Amino acid sequence: MTDANAQPLYDTFARADLRFERGEGVWLVTEDGDRYLDFAAGIAVNSLGHSHPHLVETLKSQAEKLWHVSNIYEIPGQRRLGQRLVDSTFADKVFFTNSGAEALECAIKTARRYHYVNGNPERFRIITFEGAFHGRTLATIAAGGQLKYLEGFGPKVEGFDQVPFGDEKALKAAIGPETAAILIEPIQGEGGVRSVPDDELRALRKLCDDEGLLLILDEVQSGVGRTGKLFAHEWSGIQPDIMAVAKGIGGGFPLGACLATAEAAKGMTAGVHGTTFGGNPLAMAVGNAVLDVILEEGFLEHVQKIALVMKQGLASISDRYPNVISEVRGRGLLMGLKSVVPNTTMVQALRDEHMLTVGAGDNVIRLLPPLVATEEEARDALSRIEAAAERLSLTATQKSA
Repeated sequence: MTDANAQPLYDTFARADLRFERGEGVWLVTEDGDRYLDFAAGIAVNSLGHSHPHLVETLKSQAEKLWHVSNIYEIPGQRRLGQRLVDSTFADKVFFTNSGAEALECAIKTARRYHYVNGNPERFRIITFEGAFHGRTLATIAAGGQLKYLEGFGPKVEGFDQVPFGDEKALKAAIGPETAAILIEPIQGEGGVRSVPDDELRALRKLCDDEGLLLILDEVQSGVGRTGKLFAHEWSGIQPDIMAVAKGIGGGFPLGACLATAEAAKGMTAGVHGTTFGGNPLAMAVGNAVLDVILEEGFLEHVQKIALVMKQGLASISDRYPNVISEVRGRGLLMGLKSVVPNTTMVQALRDEHMLTVGAGDNVIRLLPPLVATEEEARDALSRIEAAAERLSLTATQKSA
């Protein structure tokens, strides 16, 4: 028997008191008809915005045919989406999941299994970086290494060694005879929109080659067009051995993928890994529909154009309100504002302007608009950010007077 006043859900989310009824492009509409400019996009998930016609029609059409059969059988949509990802990336092999955390679990297992079949089962440890976020499973919270996520869940899963972000000396010192791989986000999202410089990614690639390690990239948040390239690592010119993808690839439908070279994936043979729902016909139909749009000629150039408008506008706002915003971070449409005031205060100030954003570590506010945002919508966002910054700046000035 439950308390009549208790709500039925786990108390694991501090939710905003907003209830949205429908979405239209970059807009969300509440039950009361209030419109919010959505620059959160479900935390970088709604890559094509809300109710995109091609995604809606694709989902409806597939729903009338087939939802789920399991991976006991061939699923043609998997073959098609897998081949398109292989054709567009470094990868030779793809494993489909339902989420980013599952994609990271697959990546971790793929790396460990690679060394196992090579006769080096002792090589199972993976080097990760402080501030990283790789998911909420027991293995991925261990990979992230943040105490606030580890506390209360028993012994930390063995096999992960954290080093400070950007500390080359510490990284090299952490490599030992049990090291299997290095795992890194090209841009830390939850960690505060901290980009790994291109030259550092190139140095990581060389280090892995020199030491016989696999390079695993977590592109769950930075991938699928978010930075103006299909994947963020392309800016540096490198290729990983394994990559985890999710969020934007499903455009709002739960979908993830682990991509790997044939060499890295050679240990992932029949029976060593699996999934019940991963790669189901509904997800594959939507994933293919997302790629239809993302891979269209000129789409990624559009993302770069809108990103430039945002970057220039945000730099101007930061210059004029240095007591509110101290730094503009990120790449493409994965942007971060380093806040002087508490980032929760900034998120609320923007919400008061009917604009949705997402907090991050290091007192940062993330701006993650749908990739289909227009220049007019970008300028609308900038005007709302400026209005919030002006109001917060005035408040800060009054308090210091």
